[in-house]
Amino acid sequence: MNDADRDRMKRCLAEEMERCRAEIARLETTADPVAVDSAVGRLSRMDTLVNQGVSGQSLSKARRRLLLLDRALRNADYPGFGECVECGNPIPVKRLLLVPETEYCVHCAPE
Repeated sequence: MNDADRDRMKRCLAEEMERCRAEIARLETTADPVAVDSAVGRLSRMDTLVNQGVSGQSLSKARRRLLLLDRALRNADYPGFGECVECGNPIPVKRLLLVPETEYCVHCAPE
């Protein structure tokens, strides 16, 4: 990976981390426990609990992605950055821009 692509990737990673942090902040408010209100019907409470569970899963996924983005940014200056950890081939910059936290080329990516 040349220096221009490396710098481009660092900017992309930093931008994705900011978006991810904003998403985490938004999800933290929707994943908070819901107080049981006797004025609310049973179906409404169930719907709220389901939505809370979905938000909790999304929050976990976003936190995991933030960790992966952070690791990628910390590794961006290492010589092997942008190479597939499975086969060692370069990961195309277009793929890295789409999935900046990836460590795999398209052929080796886990399904």
